[in-house]
Amino acid sequence: MALIPATILTGFLGSGKTTLLKRVLTEAHGQKIAVIENEFGTENIDNEILVQDSKEQIIQLNNGCVCCSIREDLRTTLADLAEKKRKGELQFDRVVIETTGLADPGPVAQTFFMDDEIAESYLLDSILTLVDSVHGQKQLDDRQEARMQVGFADQIFFSKADLVEPAALEALKHRVKHMNPRAPQTAVNFGEVPLAKVFDLKGFNLNAKLDIDPDFLKPDAHDHHSHDHSHKNGPAHGEEGHVHDEHCDHPSHHAHDDDVKSFVFRAEKPLNPAKLEDFLGAIVQVYGPKMLRYKGVLHMKGSDRKVIFQGVHQLMGSDMGPRWMPGEKKISKMVFIGIDLPQDIFLQGLEQCVA
Repeated sequence: MALIPATILTGFLGSGKTTLLKRVLTEAHGQKIAVIENEFGTENIDNEILVQDSKEQIIQLNNGCVCCSIREDLRTTLADLAEKKRKGELQFDRVVIETTGLADPGPVAQTFFMDDEIAESYLLDSILTLVDSVHGQKQLDDRQEARMQVGFADQIFFSKADLVEPAALEALKHRVKHMNPRAPQTAVNFGEVPLAKVFDLKGFNLNAKLDIDPDFLKPDAHDHHSHDHSHKNGPAHGEEGHVHDEHCDHPSHHAHDDDVKSFVFRAEKPLNPAKLEDFLGAIVQVYGPKMLRYKGVLHMKGSDRKVIFQGVHQLMGSDMGPRWMPGEKKISKMVFIGIDLPQDIFLQGLEQCVA
């Protein structure tokens, strides 16, 4: 049986997850979608909102937040769904997990990799995060859950975008881009989102064969290569988005010193596999809970193929990618998104791994 694609839908309270989900369920895409819902308490209003004329399977997990305490429930539910699909008792094409607005998506994502039965049945496609355009700035100021949800995202939707001034929306988008530069952003009204931005994004490939993002090694606008600052360590040095404030076009952003940040490490010389493995193992032991998402395409000494790796919290996966093409510049690039990660320690340690 082919792997069942799974999508995690997250976002702070009131950000419009149910509205978007309802829109997806009623779209004429011809797919049957099993929805795993998680809300506080035993009364689930969303269930009544979603189950009208749709023929979807709605499964409720009613004991609070999808986090460490409920991961076993989620694992059991996913296993039961896969078993019923195999037996022909249920027919569905994919699974959407809607987390409560206070959830950390990390443990939910880890469920797909830590259990062999689940890993053999499902492919985690992506984490979608909704950000409330009206209340997003305050939620990001006040609640770490909201910041973590942004950090984990493979795709970010700004809901209620029509209710705020364009300048306010741009400021919010800019702030979020600073926190998670790798997630595409889309403004949505009333959950109206093209399905191409919801399903089959291949945003989260920690499974055995990791796809390579063809744009991953290209210099990104947010890396600010245009800044006229010399890095004495050369290209192996890391850059953080908007680390040089004087050139930033959005001064309003700098009132927010978010604890969720991203930074990039690049090296043009090959990396020593043993040193890198030791270093990554050590930092994951110490900083794993604060490492939300990290990924890389690596040029390893002695290999003519790219090594692709990705992780969430303490969980890391890597695989051999395609061969470096003749004439292609062999560059290692790694992106880290996390909570108060000591950028200098990471970058200095990674530079020690250059062969």
